[in-house]
Amino acid sequence: MDLSSLLHLGLMGLLVASLPLAMVWMSNSVNKYRKLVWIMVFLTFDLIVFGGFTRLTDSGLGCPDWPGCYGEANPFLAHSEIAAAEAAMPTGPVTVVKAWIEMIHRYLAMGIGALIMALLFTSVIQYRRTRNVAYKPAMPLALFVFVLIQGAFGAWTVTLKLQPAIVTGHLLLGMTLLAMLAWMGGREDFLMSPPTPPRAGVSIQALLKRLRGLRLLALLGAVALTVQIALGGWVSTNYATMACDTFPLCQGQIVPELDFEHGFHLWRELGKTAAGHYLPFSALVAIHWVHRAFALVLVIVLGLAVWRAWNIAGLEATARRLALVLVVQLFTGIATVYFDFPLAIAVMHNAGAALLVLLVTMLNYRVKFQLDVARATPAQQFATPASTQ
Repeated sequence: MDLSSLLHLGLMGLLVASLPLAMVWMSNSVNKYRKLVWIMVFLTFDLIVFGGFTRLTDSGLGCPDWPGCYGEANPFLAHSEIAAAEAAMPTGPVTVVKAWIEMIHRYLAMGIGALIMALLFTSVIQYRRTRNVAYKPAMPLALFVFVLIQGAFGAWTVTLKLQPAIVTGHLLLGMTLLAMLAWMGGREDFLMSPPTPPRAGVSIQALLKRLRGLRLLALLGAVALTVQIALGGWVSTNYATMACDTFPLCQGQIVPELDFEHGFHLWRELGKTAAGHYLPFSALVAIHWVHRAFALVLVIVLGLAVWRAWNIAGLEATARRLALVLVVQLFTGIATVYFDFPLAIAVMHNAGAALLVLLVTMLNYRVKFQLDVARATPAQQFATPASTQ
């Protein structure tokens, strides 16, 4: 890819980033730095959903090179090469539509990369000028390093021809980037408007015990969600969604024939075993079945976390939203199988996973900050009038 095409690609990334930057610059917000962080959360969520759409429409190789498309900055300039590939194989992997889907995904990713660089630049300048902890550049720097790693996985996704381990890793890194941004947004919210100390008459020991227990559950929920997203990505990248085409049974059995050895061998070509043979169907069944079974573990862990958070002041709204998204996510997962893998429901299922990442991250940081406030509040403040007499 020549220098002019690379510059053209860079300009496309800046163009994508320019609209949210302009929105932040022209807004009346008293804290534009915080606003930029939350806009990036929104755009990263959109990128993950569109990435799921790219994967589900088999557009990951719509442009078979990286970072451009046949060495060009956009599919218009590579029209003859794309047309020739489509004429040879009308259903893909390279078609005009798939090429545009893949390149739009890349443009969005470059735009978010440009926004992270803007965030890092702003944090360094503002922290040097004010020494305000809200602008500490540690998190923006971590985001910058992380997005470079994510970009490398995006490149390997194409150059290694949709290697399942790389594609799943790319999905997990995208979800982690979303969680990091959400955590940073929560920190900015906390610094701008710290949680109020618990009201008088509340038992400090009882509150601390509830929050500590909830924090452990929230952390376990985050771990379980990570495992389940990894399993879901493994299902999608191995095209195992319809290996179990009924619910609740799989292949007419509670526990069908399962080939874990081939199904969960991580480093292999798409559709092949490590030895290069075609992947047996029982391996695809194992991949799907494990994802379905682990969903029960996730529901139990997150359900307990929601139950514990339901009536704690400051956490009720997050708990209710988490319960709602968890229920919807279960239904979209079942509907994907029941309705024979419709694209819209499959994309909704991918979006639901991203929403769960957001909400579980929010639950974790809010529990942590409330625990910090409760620990820092003098115990005398919690004494009831009866106990002080």
